[in-house]
Formats: sequence, structure tokens, C-alpha cells
Amino acid sequence: MRRAAFTSSILSRTLSTVHDGGTVNLHPRLLRVALFSSSRTDNSNSRLHWFSPLLNSFSKSSGQAVSLGLVGVVASVATAASVYAKEPPPAEIIPKDVVLYQYEACPFCNKVKAFLDYYDIPYKVVEVNPISKKEIKWSDYKKVPILMVDGQQLVDSSAIIDQLSEKILPGKSIISVADEDEETKWRRWVDNHLVHVLSPNIYRNTSEALESFDYITSNGNFSFTEKITVKYAGAAAMYFVSKNLKKKYNITDERAALYEATETWVDALNGRNFLGGSKPNLADLAVFGVLRPIRYLRSGRDMVEHTRIGEWYSRMEKVVGESSRIKA
Repeated sequence: MRRAAFTSSILSRTLSTVHDGGTVNLHPRLLRVALFSSSRTDNSNSRLHWFSPLLNSFSKSSGQAVSLGLVGVVASVATAASVYAKEPPPAEIIPKDVVLYQYEACPFCNKVKAFLDYYDIPYKVVEVNPISKKEIKWSDYKKVPILMVDGQQLVDSSAIIDQLSEKILPGKSIISVADEDEETKWRRWVDNHLVHVLSPNIYRNTSEALESFDYITSNGNFSFTEKITVKYAGAAAMYFVSKNLKKKYNITDERAALYEATETWVDALNGRNFLGGSKPNLADLAVFGVLRPIRYLRSGRDMVEHTRIGEWYSRMEKVVGESSRIKA
């Protein structure tokens, strides 16, 4: 539905240009969870429904003008669709059984989910209780994310994405060395810099810390008693932990650091829709993934209001689209 509205808007502007001028211009334990700090099926009748008013409005135009207009429309729609479309791999190479063990608010877990969602890989989610961790007692690896892919355990978010890319993106090797170097550079920047400015912002003061833990406990695997304990004790603890993180990473003003990081990312785009050009690459997905848990918290709202990242983030929301998570 969103894609139809978006495309209809392009059609209207393009056809209007053609009609007027005749030419085409063409979105632990407890501390660890906090520290990690459209419909795709088209119907031919529905397509005809939103096309017909536009075509009828030009019924008096010359055949040549309409023909030129439709050529421009097709070009514009094709361009828009290529930018705002997922990239599902061929069905035969999609893993059959994918299970993600995660904390809902963990940026590294959300990095993996952004990859799975963009490539339309169905997956199940097991929410790990950060206090008992009973859901991952079977594993020697005691951190999240853990991704089980057809019985194989993958760990560490960047390594998970690398290994999945090898499985489902066999054509990725044709990327130029320069493009791959840029992608790798910014993926490392996400892990080594961007994630470290998140916790001091999320837990900047007691009210923001409580807001964050309200989100965590609402989405996490907690009993009623654990929710109360985690929300208030966790928020208080992370408020003080965030102060230590500020010192560790030499952050004097947490909001300024967040704004600087997001502006650095926008500068790296250099006018492109995505770092990958017309489509997101793995660095785009990494940045989007780690920012997604905070986007609608106070820190994320401030980030969008005070920096230029909003347009890129909105494009990413559109292109990543709805989650491919399998509901229980």
C-alpha cells in the first residue's frame, strides 16, 4: 500500500510535467542487555484502479504526448521500485530453518535482524531472559545474538552477517575493491564507534533510562516480578554505567557525540540514497540495525530532529520493510 502511494505520487508528478510541457523530467545479565545498547503481492485490478484516473485525465492529450509520458512514467516507476524494494535471494538458497536468540533492545541483534528482513529470510525469535539466560543454557557461547541456521550455530553479529552473505549472496564477489573497502570501513565504524555512543544517550538521565527499560521489559521475556525489578533496578544501574562509559570513550556531551556520529554517516553518503548507491549495502544495514532500537525513544527522536539522518533513515525503513520474522 505504501509502495502504491509512493509510486502514484511519482506518476502524478511525471504525467503533470508531460502534460504541461510535452517533455519528461524525470525510515548479567541485566546490564548486558542494556549495554548492547507493503504488502508485496500486487493485484492487477488494484494497479488498474490507481492508474486509470491518471490516464483518463490525459485522454485529450495527443497520442504522441501520452506515449512519451508513459515512457517517462515507466522509467520513473522502475527507478523508484529498484530503490525501494527488498532483495530476496533465490528460493533454493534461502536457509530453511533460522532461529535468532536475542535481546529485543540489543543493537547487535537488531543488526542481524535488519539483514534478515532486507533479504526476506524467514526467521523465528527466541527472547533470552538476561537474568537467567535459560534459553541459551545449551550453548557454550553466552552472549547474544546467536543465530541457528539449519542446525549450525553462528555467533557475533558481524561474523553472522559475513557467513550468511556467503551463503545467499554468491554474486557479491563482483563488487569492486574500492566499494568493498568503503563498505568494510563503515561496518567497522559501526562496531567500533557508533554503538559506543548509544548507551550514554539512552541512559542519559533517569527519565530516559526508565523509558528505555520500559521498552525492554515490554518486549522481553520477563515475569511480572522481573519486569518491575528489571525496569527500576536496571534503569538505575544503567544510569551510572552510562556515566562510566562516557569516561571510557572520552564523551563529554553524549547528545553532541550522537549528533556528530550521525552527521559523519550522512557525510559518508555523499549525496547518495545509500552508501551502496541505489540500494543499501551491508554498512547501510548495520547502521540502520543499531539505530532501530532507539529511533522512537527520546534519544532517537532528538537525533532525527537535530541531524540530517532522517531522510536516509526513512528510506531504509521503506526498503527494509516489514519484518520477515515468523510469528509464534
